[in-house]
Amino acid sequence: MHRLALADYIVFFIYFILVSAYGYYIYHKKRTGTTSSKDFFLAEGSLTWWAIGASLIASNISAEHFIGMSGSGFALGLAISTYEWMAAATLIIVAIFIIPIYLKNRIFTMPQFLATRYNDQVSSIMAVFWLLVYVFVNLTSIIYLGALAISSISGIDFGWCIVGLSLFSIIVTLGGMKVIGYTDVVQVFVLIIGGLVTTYLALSLLSEKFGFGNDIWKGLSVLRKEAPSHFHMIFHKTDPYYKELPGLSVLIGGMLINNLAYWGCNQYIVQRALGADLKTARKGILFAAFLKLLVPVIAVLPGIVMYVLHQKGMFQQEMADVAGNLKPDHAYPSLMNLLPAGLKGVAFAALTAAIVASLAGKANSISTIFSLDIYKKYFNKTASERKLVLIGRWAVVISMGIAALVTPALRSLDQAYQFIQEYVGFISPGVLAIFLLGFFWKRTTAAAAMAGALLTIPISTVLKFLPAWTGGAFPDYPFLDRMTIDFLLIVLIMIIMSLFASKEDVKKIKAIEIETTLFRITPGFAVGSVIILGILAALYTVFW
Repeated sequence: MHRLALADYIVFFIYFILVSAYGYYIYHKKRTGTTSSKDFFLAEGSLTWWAIGASLIASNISAEHFIGMSGSGFALGLAISTYEWMAAATLIIVAIFIIPIYLKNRIFTMPQFLATRYNDQVSSIMAVFWLLVYVFVNLTSIIYLGALAISSISGIDFGWCIVGLSLFSIIVTLGGMKVIGYTDVVQVFVLIIGGLVTTYLALSLLSEKFGFGNDIWKGLSVLRKEAPSHFHMIFHKTDPYYKELPGLSVLIGGMLINNLAYWGCNQYIVQRALGADLKTARKGILFAAFLKLLVPVIAVLPGIVMYVLHQKGMFQQEMADVAGNLKPDHAYPSLMNLLPAGLKGVAFAALTAAIVASLAGKANSISTIFSLDIYKKYFNKTASERKLVLIGRWAVVISMGIAALVTPALRSLDQAYQFIQEYVGFISPGVLAIFLLGFFWKRTTAAAAMAGALLTIPISTVLKFLPAWTGGAFPDYPFLDRMTIDFLLIVLIMIIMSLFASKEDVKKIKAIEIETTLFRITPGFAVGSVIILGILAALYTVFW
């Protein structure tokens, strides 16, 4: 039944009112007179470690996880979880080696780091590029997937879903990072509870269909037995989905590059920790790493359950589009439609929480980069704090409006999660190369960084399309392997350019402050990191 019952609407509106009221309370409680730009964009010194960790996850998890990752779970199986589990390990690396550098050098935006380390040209090119990607790729894909899911679950018109999500996100975002950070705690709680409810229902349904009653543990054993091919983390070349997740590249190659670029060099992620002290930031990031371990339970397992049920003849119509073609991304919405009244409202609120939190995080980062790195630098160098905040709020409204208008053009997507990962991967290698060499090799020149910024997309494009252009004479590498090749080529080019740079270019190199003491960690952080790495080692050993 593709509509919400009265009980579902009641649950959803309770959630909406709670989030709005809590956001309003935080906005007024934490106000300190005139709102400064750093306070609005970064909530400087205001976020606790648990708010930072929750906000990191809320900004990260969205419809692309509930809908897209569940769809990939239907098609690929547990292996798609590597994006989440390897992210947990990557967060530890970011907390130890990257966040301390940003905090030591008082970095508030990623373009600011590039300007501090290289020059304004590199910074401005990347700022404009990030804005375009955030608006036309990130915002649009999240609104699209969210509207698609909400429409299929509730029966509300797709267009009205776009409008509703956009307006709700704008309301949350206009309060600034403090409101986003603390309401994200509520959002994460709701999305985890709602996600677990949906997973519980899926396993119960599976257990019941196989004659074991509502025993979810029996459901798990049935899942392993009926879909053994869906419980391998590492694919071999003979596996049909090797191109999506190519062997060990999901551990040490493209997946690591993808995760380091996303978690360490990405404004709307890193921004959550930039207003805190190092100890608080690290605790928050470690908390996010623990939460990351849970994501496959609420996003991937339901997709695998739907695969087994579909193989048994169920959900044939629900899993197909109007032309009768199988659509893996229909798995999660189809499952949610089976929830009883009230519980469906909880799951619906969880999905909405994930979408709105992620949209708010991205919109806040758009306003931060535009206000501090574009408007103040090129349009009004003497802009007051109040003016910057006002411009930031207008940037939120305008960017969300543009994204909402572009969103309907995305309705032809199939496995959205894999699509997003592949095309974001066109820029990740260059971004990571610029940042890593900027952090850890003082000789890197601004000209080399500019080359890295300009070459990453052309190299990725050539690697993707050259096999077709040459009739198969050039190897058709999986996209994660293409990211590895792209990254290594960019690093090599940047190193060569820096080594052979003119004396004038070498003199222009800007140093950043790095001390080895920055990388020391507390015993508590070390213990938490070892626990996470131990859990990951166990998971990959069991499901290799």
